[in-house]
Amino acid sequence: MSAQADSVKSILYALGANAAIAVSKLAGALYTGSASMLAEAIHSFADCGNQGLLLYGLKNAKEPPSPEYPLGHGKAIYFWSFIVALILFSMGGLFSIYEGVHKLSEAETLSSPWVAVAILVFGVIAEAFSLYGCLQEINKIRAGRSLWTWFRESRQSELIVILGEDIAALFGLVFALFAILLTVVTGNPLFDAIGSIAIGALLILVAVGIGTEVKSLLIGQSVEASERELIRSFIAEQQGVAKVLNLLTLQLGQEIMIAVKAEMHAIESKLMIEHINNIEKRLKERFPGIRWIFFEPDIAD
Repeated sequence: MSAQADSVKSILYALGANAAIAVSKLAGALYTGSASMLAEAIHSFADCGNQGLLLYGLKNAKEPPSPEYPLGHGKAIYFWSFIVALILFSMGGLFSIYEGVHKLSEAETLSSPWVAVAILVFGVIAEAFSLYGCLQEINKIRAGRSLWTWFRESRQSELIVILGEDIAALFGLVFALFAILLTVVTGNPLFDAIGSIAIGALLILVAVGIGTEVKSLLIGQSVEASERELIRSFIAEQQGVAKVLNLLTLQLGQEIMIAVKAEMHAIESKLMIEHINNIEKRLKERFPGIRWIFFEPDIAD
């Protein structure tokens, strides 16, 4: 595929936004006593840690193959993405719900609620910029698919995580903002506690969605269906190939492994080997993500 999304750029957008938001939220939570604000501060700090783990995962995935890891470490990014989903579920979702339930039984009046509102409005703007940056990268590879379809089909777990985090963060901020405004208007601090519970439920929902998608990649998924068909068609058009009998692909982070079984035209063995070597070379030129190719000439699958 010609267009490539810059995962690192998306992660850095999110990290910068969340670091600024986290500090402002924590200051606001300590100053106002808002449960929703505290839940959001913890969420933002957890997101900063998550983005650090994703950057480490991308670096880890680039480690070269070795006798112990002959296909490299590309799938390391899937492991760290799954860890991020667990952190989002536990530190973000469960703690926010706990904090909200605790505040329900011990509701406290907010002090200086408009300070919290100002901080949350700043957070919404910063998070919107982060989400915009992430979507700009996703749009390079979305190929006309809906965002939901891309989310289900994508093999870039780090972008899946960043998109999920950004959406959860933006909606969580909106929930917290409405909860505090309702508390101000009604004078009832229970709305603030309910806001914290709603944020926790949202984070758990997003974490489960991310975890489900990343689990499939950890188990071992092929490349996206459209790219797999492009690879099959490309091989079928190559000199010496009579028919592609079978094609297996495996996504290994940003790298791809393929195994091909093809019927070759009746030619002497040395020329057939030459054709196969040329096909492998052209495949890697046409699809830069392909790292390993196993090509088997045969007469039947």
